[in-house]
Amino acid sequence: MRTVIVGTMTATYSIDDEPAGGHPLRQGASPAAIHAALPPEDRADFDADYAKALDRAGTTRDLTELFTVLEHWRRLAVLQSEPEIFRRVAERAAELRTDEPATEDPAAEAQADPGR
Repeated sequence: MRTVIVGTMTATYSIDDEPAGGHPLRQGASPAAIHAALPPEDRADFDADYAKALDRAGTTRDLTELFTVLEHWRRLAVLQSEPEIFRRVAERAAELRTDEPATEDPAAEAQADPGR
């Protein structure tokens, strides 16, 4: 694992010299590991965000956005790796956003109005 400091941001990325046996979603997880850990319904959005950030990195020669996108999706994959915990967190987030008890689909409710 390598750490890169870009301005005030620190980014970690994965390379092949890591010892075997680490958690596949540890910091610096590979894009393939993140993609595989996401629920099927999130994979297309990950692929689109990753492709966009990768394209920009190739154009700008700046990896900051790419690392940010990977870390965002890695964290979502970790959260969603425990469905019951994720459901409770989403339910609580929905309740905090609306000041009302959560609906039957708290994850959808929490994402429906992200600016609230």
